[in-house]
Amino acid sequence: MSNQIGIDRRLHELGAIAPRGYFVGLHIRFTSPLLTFQTYDQKWIDHYTNNGYVLRDPMTAWGFSQTGSIRWSDPKLPDPFGLFIECAEYGLKYGMTVSYGPISSRTIASAAREDREFTDDEIAKATEIVHNLHDVTQPPDELTVAQIEALKCIAGGDRHAAAAAKLGISESALKARLNSARQRLMARTTAEAIQRAKDYRLL
Repeated sequence: MSNQIGIDRRLHELGAIAPRGYFVGLHIRFTSPLLTFQTYDQKWIDHYTNNGYVLRDPMTAWGFSQTGSIRWSDPKLPDPFGLFIECAEYGLKYGMTVSYGPISSRTIASAAREDREFTDDEIAKATEIVHNLHDVTQPPDELTVAQIEALKCIAGGDRHAAAAAKLGISESALKARLNSARQRLMARTTAEAIQRAKDYRLL
């Protein structure tokens, strides 16, 4: 899947900039991202999740209020709950956040390191990566009728043979339709494609 290869390559580049990890939430709609990628230490992820910090996260609040990039140390990024103090205890001492895209489909990404502030060049590179990830994962506006029919059959519980018979096509033709739908939706499995098609309101 060429798109997935491109995504993996860009995430690898982001990881090289952020030795203490990153979080990328792509196309956040109705408070939930359509795709997420993160490499923060699992202890911090567990601590963050168990305490419900997303509701108090200054990076999230800033990311929804405007677009651009910002260092966590910037005084324009208030931290009334002291989240940055806590994440520093887990090695996330210096960080930056990028926000991009319309409010109806916002992408917010953060990256961290332990040794020093991010340089302007690193922030520019991370920003370019996040913009690219946002653009290449733009949800499709529509699927073909054939793709929708195939996904609906499988979503309804039909096995491949039964779905093919229902649609009056060969099983190999059904698999080809499902494969094209997975590629269009950038999904690794048919189940994931079905869920994304529902999230995108295409089914």
